[in-house]
Amino acid sequence: MDSILALMQDPAAWVALVTLVVMEVVLGIDNLIFISILTNKLPPEHRERARRIGIGLALVMRLALLGTVAWIVQLTTPVFEAFGHGFSWKDMILIAGGLFLVWKATK
Repeated sequence: MDSILALMQDPAAWVALVTLVVMEVVLGIDNLIFISILTNKLPPEHRERARRIGIGLALVMRLALLGTVAWIVQLTTPVFEAFGHGFSWKDMILIAGGLFLVWKATK
């Protein structure tokens, strides 16, 4: 209980929460626009059903990805040590993601 109270009093936790909420709103609007554009190409009798399925699947996928991120954040036990620094699975995932972004940006 004390850890929850400490977390609620931490300004960094509030900033992280607000950032996450803003990102979710932006991504949610992006999903709505994308699904609307795609479903407008369908026959009128299938549009409503396709919109509901698409938005539902987008919600499930977003929750699964948030759960995965929450799990990855907890992977802090060092797996190996290199250059005097212990590397955890979280570190390796972040490094791999960063290298992928650099590669994608320069490709």
